[in-house]
Amino acid sequence: MKKVEAVIRPERIDIVKNALAEAGYIGMTVNEVKGRGIQGGITERYRGREYIVDLIPKVKIEVVVKGEDVEDVIKIICENAKTGNHGDGKIFVIPVETVVRVRTGERDEEAI
Repeated sequence: MKKVEAVIRPERIDIVKNALAEAGYIGMTVNEVKGRGIQGGITERYRGREYIVDLIPKVKIEVVVKGEDVEDVIKIICENAKTGNHGDGKIFVIPVETVVRVRTGERDEEAI
């Protein structure tokens, strides 16, 4: 099993969430986060003053899937989160040792 973590633009979350659900990947955790990457930051103007925002608001999606489903999930996220501009995000794949469904005690793939 693998955990796929994707950090994407907030305005793309509904598109990505719906695409994953349509493909059968319903369960996910979503968090509002801030981060920076190659784009560095953005320059904003407020009341005539210029300032730099170097931690940009993003959304992190976490999905735990079977190992054979990882590439499918990555493809869905990339196709639906991509705008073609800096700041589209990153995807991380992390091994998962054990999953336990609290309600039933089911483990691993039965608990996903």
